[in-house]
Amino acid sequence: MKSHQKLVNLTRAAVFAALICIATTIIPIPIPGGGYANAGDIVLLTCAFFMGPSLGAAAAAIGSCLADLILGYAAYAPGTLIIKGLDALAAAALYRLCRRHMGFVPAACIAGVAGELVMVGGYYFFEYFLLESAEAAAVGVIPNLLQGLVGLAGALLLTPIVQKIADHASAKKSDTGVSK
Repeated sequence: MKSHQKLVNLTRAAVFAALICIATTIIPIPIPGGGYANAGDIVLLTCAFFMGPSLGAAAAAIGSCLADLILGYAAYAPGTLIIKGLDALAAAALYRLCRRHMGFVPAACIAGVAGELVMVGGYYFFEYFLLESAEAAAVGVIPNLLQGLVGLAGALLLTPIVQKIADHASAKKSDTGVSK
C-alpha cells in the first residue's frame, strides 16, 4: 500500500512537471527588457501547495527547465532548474507551516509571496553573473514580480480545484473498495 501511494505521488509530480512545462511554453508573453511572462508559475505554486516541498520542488525545477530548453533559453536552463526548484521548495515548506495555523488563502499568500521573491531574487543574481551587470539584471525585476503576482493569483484559484479533484478521486476509490 505504501509503494502504491509513492507511485501515485511520483505520477502526480510527473504530471505537474509536464503541466508546468506546457503552461510555460504554450502561453509565453514577451515582456520589455527580455524574457517572458507565462502561466507556468500558476501551476508551479499549485504544485508546491499540493505536492509539498520535495516532489513539488522537483516537478517545478524539471518542468520549468524543460520549458527554457524548448523555448530556446538554454543559457537560462541551469539557473531555472535551481531557481524554480527553490521557489517551489520555499513556497511548499512555508505553506505547510502556515497552513497549520491559518486558512488556505492567508497561508497560500504568505508562502506564494515568499516563493516568488525567491524566484525574483534568484533570477536577479543569476542574470547579474550571466550578464556581468547589475543594471542589466535589474531590468528583469519588475517583469518577474508581475509574473510572480500572476502566478500567485492563479494558484489561489487553481489549488482548491486540484484539491477537490484529488479528494473526489480518493472518495471514489473508497466507495469502490479500492485501497488508497
